Amino acid sequence: MTTQHTPKPALNVLGTPLQPCCSSPKTGFYRDGFCHTGPMDMGSHVVCAEMTEEFLQYTLSRGNDLMTPRPDYEFPGLKPGDRWCLCASRWGEALLAGVAPPVFLEACHQNALLTIPLEALQKHSMWE
Repeated sequence: MTTQHTPKPALNVLGTPLQPCCSSPKTGFYRDGFCHTGPMDMGSHVVCAEMTEEFLQYTLSRGNDLMTPRPDYEFPGLKPGDRWCLCASRWGEALLAGVAPPVFLEACHQNALLTIPLEALQKHSMWE
């Protein structure tokens, strides 16, 4: 008798099923609209955030241009108001710099808590 293995659904920082972050533009390390992560995701793209001009300028100053389209990486370029799965460490840096963009807790992967305290995410949460 064979048994099928069904993977457990990913959880968010609240311990409930991970919700989609954004499908237009299609975000996530796997470009599936979710902040899923896995062994190949070295940057841990697990924080679902709404882009702000301040954050986009900050991350540009740190060497990561999120505004310029990169079709070769299926990256459309971002503008204020877009949602995107950010690297947990970059969101944490932005928090310390006072420019952390707002987050959607239900769409932030639980692995974000390995880098960022839940309280910090909650203080920057947006309600839909």
